[in-house]
Amino acid sequence: CPQEEDYNDAVKVCQKLNIPLHRVDFVKEYWDYVFTYFLDELKKGRTPNPDIMCNKYIKFDMFAKEARKLGADYIATGHYARIKDGKLLRGVDQDKDQTYFLSQLSNDQLKDVIFPVGELTKTEVREIAKKYDLITATKKDSTGICFIGERNFAKFLKNYLPHQPGKIVDIETNEIFGNHNGLMYYTIGQRKGLNIGGSSDKIFVVGKDLYNNILYVASGDENKYLYSDEALIDTVNWISDNKVDACTAKFRYRQQDIPVTINFTDDNNIIVKYPTLAKAVTPGQACVFYMGDECLGGGIIKEVRRAGEKIKFL
Repeated sequence: CPQEEDYNDAVKVCQKLNIPLHRVDFVKEYWDYVFTYFLDELKKGRTPNPDIMCNKYIKFDMFAKEARKLGADYIATGHYARIKDGKLLRGVDQDKDQTYFLSQLSNDQLKDVIFPVGELTKTEVREIAKKYDLITATKKDSTGICFIGERNFAKFLKNYLPHQPGKIVDIETNEIFGNHNGLMYYTIGQRKGLNIGGSSDKIFVVGKDLYNNILYVASGDENKYLYSDEALIDTVNWISDNKVDACTAKFRYRQQDIPVTINFTDDNNIIVKYPTLAKAVTPGQACVFYMGDECLGGGIIKEVRRAGEKIKFL
């Protein structure tokens, strides 16, 4: 989302509603706590979610503290989520629910937060904006990573990480299918953008060998290399005081919840097991836990396993 365009929209909305606008610079903090994390995770071959860290360290920490300096009792954000009796709940609009991105927040961070659109659908929000003649009423939904916007992901990353092309190899036959542009540009389960010709089967990314700079692929969306039944989760955060050993979880945003069991190893690490095989569970992404509509918290996927064994190159 282009920064200046968003700022100009905010200026116009505030003028329309006759409320003051304060602009605060968190560029250094964003670099230190979010962007550096994003780059470090990519270097490890993982697929990070910077929005989760932005919420944890910037919006609901530094921004909230700045708001309190101005005398604010609460902060309100446009996240599609709800808070009821101290619990973080999914937004009414299930298609837009954003509790996945709020899973690293603490109960203390949430106690002075209001989510005004959590009880509304996106359509209802747009209708309200139209009613008050706000410029954002017809604004396009934001997608992708905010600091990249509409720019090409690969071109953007080249400014910060070295370009390291390598081989694309079939994990079963060791056949070389072609060349990749750098392991950081690919994620587990990816099918598009591989530029592999000559095969009638669907080809999926199933692993990365960082040491030898090899991108491993396999044919067909039912291939065993895409599926797992267990994951090691670190950076675990519980919003709820009630830690559970069975609930549902999602391993990617918009993914369907699946039943899981949780084994506690220590305060920061847990093993999550799922009786139904899950597809493309990816290190670096968040595993977020739910009990019905309540978001219990979550952690970051560190290791993916099948039948108790760490999946090679994942």
